[in-house]
Amino acid sequence: MSKKKKSDKPEHSGVPDIESARGISGVESARDWFRARDIEEIECLVPDQGGVARGKIMPVSKFLASPVMNLPLSIFYQCITGEYPAYDGLVDAVEADTDMFMQPDWSTLTSVPWAMDPTAQVIHDAMTRDGRPVEQAPRQVLRRIRELYRKKGWQPVVAPEIEFYLVEPNTDPDYPLKPPIGRSGRPELGRQGYSISAVNEFDALFEDIYKYSEHQGLEIDTLIHEDGVAQMEINLRHGDPLELADQVFLFKRTIREASLQHKIYATFMAKPMSGEPGSALHIHQSIVDAESGQNIFSDPETGGPTPLFFSFLAGQQKYLPAIMCMLAPYVNSYRRLTRDSMAPINVQWGYDNRTAGLRVPPSGPDARRVENRVPSSDANPYLAIAASLAAGYLGMTEELEATAPIESDAKNRDFELPQSLLEAVTEMDESEAIRQVMGSSFVTAYAAIKRQEYETFMKVISPWEREHLLLNV
Repeated sequence: MSKKKKSDKPEHSGVPDIESARGISGVESARDWFRARDIEEIECLVPDQGGVARGKIMPVSKFLASPVMNLPLSIFYQCITGEYPAYDGLVDAVEADTDMFMQPDWSTLTSVPWAMDPTAQVIHDAMTRDGRPVEQAPRQVLRRIRELYRKKGWQPVVAPEIEFYLVEPNTDPDYPLKPPIGRSGRPELGRQGYSISAVNEFDALFEDIYKYSEHQGLEIDTLIHEDGVAQMEINLRHGDPLELADQVFLFKRTIREASLQHKIYATFMAKPMSGEPGSALHIHQSIVDAESGQNIFSDPETGGPTPLFFSFLAGQQKYLPAIMCMLAPYVNSYRRLTRDSMAPINVQWGYDNRTAGLRVPPSGPDARRVENRVPSSDANPYLAIAASLAAGYLGMTEELEATAPIESDAKNRDFELPQSLLEAVTEMDESEAIRQVMGSSFVTAYAAIKRQEYETFMKVISPWEREHLLLNV
């Protein structure tokens, strides 16, 4: 179902009355764009390895005087905890603290509709002093994969689906999360999958999310209530991988900000609550011929699947374990991937089989696609999309053969995917094929970050340990 409406701005929302478009041609157009909207401040954003928005906020006058800003290279080595791994073997410590140059991607310029004063935001690309892209930057990793497809005359198309939970504000991490109070004055207790009334409990919040999205040029396809308590899913329109990764990056920010205005937390943790389903970032993928626009997964004469379609599937099957730490990037991510759940633990594929890691949805030949159901919602969208497309690319270029489609329930099969973060990092680190397509320097840096995050996690004693080990061992 779609909840999208063209209603007027809610009185409690901070959305400006002026209609906003996303993207312009260059700095000269920017001057007119800022002037038309009376914008005096701009947020200069850079997605880091965790998908966190880093950067600077500055007056528009200063930004226009020199739109290329500087940031230390170390932001691409920062863990989600704020710590850094040892630079040995990665980059010289002095170099890590030197500046790189951030160039605005003018196609991403848009408003910040929740800001108190008229404010703009623009996503930047990271460049070295001599003008080369920084290989560790997630946007560049995705660009690298997209370029591999371009050289083959192919153009990937993706459509992400983002699941998330709404929860009560939680300022003490020792306490479990709880569902928020809706407009009825009561929290949601039972599961309400696809319930309209359960979504309507948070109508005011979703009105703001839709309005904020419109003003940023972000296209929501559908909104649904997922299986978990106060778990929602937003589906995006299909399009270019980099553009859709940008949209997911901005959507996450938008949903969090809108929720905070309603005194609710929106969380993209993979498994925020025990006993509830995890949250996924499903990625629908198809490939078209760059010249004709024909879906290369379908034969133009018969409409049936092509050898490239099965090779793409086979590449995903073979390389899912090696890219797992980009699809499930945190310790918590692996709590989602359990037996007897709708989160896959396998590399099987099937026609309209949601228990398989790879699902082929019902469609006509033009829309034939592969849905990767493995990624969790905590994944960096740039890296998850890049890694998934990289696996499919390798399958096609290596002319791999897929297994037969699975028709049975795959929820309780043996694990075919890494069961822990460290296992997944090792799989990636040792895959020469993944290093080659995604960049060896990126793989080395990303592996170091993930290992550092795991070491930090291991310093924390969990309630389970106190419950079962304190007096029993």
